[in-house]
Amino acid sequence: MILLKNANIVNNNKVITASVLIEGEIIKDIFEGEIPEIDAEVIDLQGKYLLPGIIDDQVHFRDPGLTYKADIATESRAAIAGGVTSYMDMPNNNPPILTQDLLEKKYKDAATKSMANYSFYMGASNDNLDEVLKTNPSNVCGIKVFMGSSTGNMLVDNPETLKGIFSQAPTLVATHCEDEETIKKNTAEFKKKYGLDMPIRMHPLIRSAEACYLSSSMAVKLAKENNTRLHVLHLTTAKEMELFDNTIALKDKKITAEVCVHHLIFNDKDYDTYGTKIKWNPAVKTEDDRKALLQALIDNKIDVIATDHAPHTAEEKDNNYFEAPSGGPLVQHSLVSMLEFYHRGELSLEQIVTKMCHAPADCFAINNRGYINKGNFADLVVVDLNNKWTADKSNVLYKVGWSPFDGKEFKSKVMMTFVNGSLVYNNGKFDENFRGKRLLFNK
Repeated sequence: MILLKNANIVNNNKVITASVLIEGEIIKDIFEGEIPEIDAEVIDLQGKYLLPGIIDDQVHFRDPGLTYKADIATESRAAIAGGVTSYMDMPNNNPPILTQDLLEKKYKDAATKSMANYSFYMGASNDNLDEVLKTNPSNVCGIKVFMGSSTGNMLVDNPETLKGIFSQAPTLVATHCEDEETIKKNTAEFKKKYGLDMPIRMHPLIRSAEACYLSSSMAVKLAKENNTRLHVLHLTTAKEMELFDNTIALKDKKITAEVCVHHLIFNDKDYDTYGTKIKWNPAVKTEDDRKALLQALIDNKIDVIATDHAPHTAEEKDNNYFEAPSGGPLVQHSLVSMLEFYHRGELSLEQIVTKMCHAPADCFAINNRGYINKGNFADLVVVDLNNKWTADKSNVLYKVGWSPFDGKEFKSKVMMTFVNGSLVYNNGKFDENFRGKRLLFNK
C-alpha cells in the first residue's frame, strides 16, 4: 500500500488537506483527519497539490502508419509526464480505423505499448455505416465523424450517412465541425490573391468562423432531431457558443462541447510570432473568440478541455502555408498551461480539475476514473504550484522533439503521476515497464 500524506486535494469542486491510501490499483481510503496505523509506504506531499489524472478526450498519436513522427509508446510517455493518465485517440491513421478489425488491432497494440490508460474512437466514412453500428459502447469511447476536411477517406458529407450515424449510433458521436464547401471557396479566393505566398495569418479567414458555425450548427440540429449523444470537439468561435446549453447539469446533457488548450491561449495576432507552429484545424481565431471560449468554459457552455495533440516534424511544419500540415504536439504541456490561468486569477483549481478530469469522465461515462474517490482507480497527479521551469528541446518528450511552448516559463510543475495505483512518473524518472489499461464505459 502507498499513503499519500498531507496533500492539498483538488476534487469535487473543493480543495481539502487530506491523505490518500492506495491499495493495488484502487483508492482504498481518504483521511481528512487522523490517520490510523497503516503498514504502507508513506509519501509526504506537504505543500503539494493532488489532482485526479487528466483525461484527454482528443489526441492523435499517429499510430499506426505515421510512426516516424509519433507513436503510442512515445506520446503516452509524454502524456504521463504532463499528468495525463488517460487519453482517447482519433481514427485518422494509416490505414484509417474504419473497420472493427482495425480498431481491435489498435487496442491490442496499445496494450503492449501505452504507459497511460487508453481508448480509441471508431472512424466513420461515407460508406462504412455497417461497421460503425457494430461499435461496442462498453469498451469504445465513441464514434468520430469528420464533418469537414480530414485525412484519407474520412470526410462524412453524405446526408444519408450522417442521418444513419446520428439516428442509430450505439454510443457517443464526436464531431470535427468545419464546412468543406466554405473552406474550398475561401481557399480559392485567397489563393487567387496571394498565390503560393499565402500569409499564415490568413488561415482563420480561410477556415473561417462561418465554416465552423455552418458545420457545428448542422451537427447540433441533427443531434436534436435524432436524440443523439453528441460531443462537439475543438470549438473556436464566439458565435458557436449560442448552440450550447448551460441551464442543465452535465449528467443530463445530450449535447456537450469541448475546447482545446491552444484555442484558449493563442489568437490570430500570434501567427506573426509563431507562424505555422500554431497552424491547427480548426484555426486559432480572434482575441474576441478566445475570450468568448474562456467565458463559455466558466459559464459551463463548454464542458471539457482537451489538446487535439497532433504532432508533425519540425521540417514538415517549416513550410509554406499550403505545404505545412495542421496540428501540433501539446499533451505534455496541457495541465501546466491551464495552471497558468490559475496563476493569473482567470480560472480556479477546481474549475481546471472539473474541465480536465471530472467532465471527461462524466461526458464519456468512464468507469471509476476522473475523481479522487474511494473505490476509483488511483489515477493521480502531484503538482507543485511554485516550481518554475522553462519548456525547451532539452525536456520535451514528444517524438518530434519540439513544442509550440518552447522557451516558455511555466510556474507549476508536474512532480509525480500515478496510473492505476503505480507511481509511473517521479521527478523526471519513468517506470518504463508499466502499461496502462483499456478504458471501460458505463453506457
